[in-house]
Amino acid sequence: MTDIISSILAINANAKCTVNGEDANNVTWHDGTTPIASADILTKQKELQTAYNNNKYQRNRAVAYPSMADQLDDIYHNGVDEWKKTIKAVKDKYPKE
Repeated sequence: MTDIISSILAINANAKCTVNGEDANNVTWHDGTTPIASADILTKQKELQTAYNNNKYQRNRAVAYPSMADQLDDIYHNGVDEWKKTIKAVKDKYPKE
């Protein structure tokens, strides 16, 4: 789950605040930061969580791909077509949804 402070900073990157108990209704604003309505914070939180969930395939692929050094070695020894097969296998295992 995306936390409240990340949601606040996504709305206002310069916000100075303290969040008590991960509660959007319990935020203390500091240094003259204009308060953000809790409904706006929760809407942004839901938006960020949806984006995170929708990009799960990217996180899975990033871990599954061989390192860049291994990919270059694969191209050198086996050619681009074999390298493409390796990459395609990862893309097929973790398709865009």
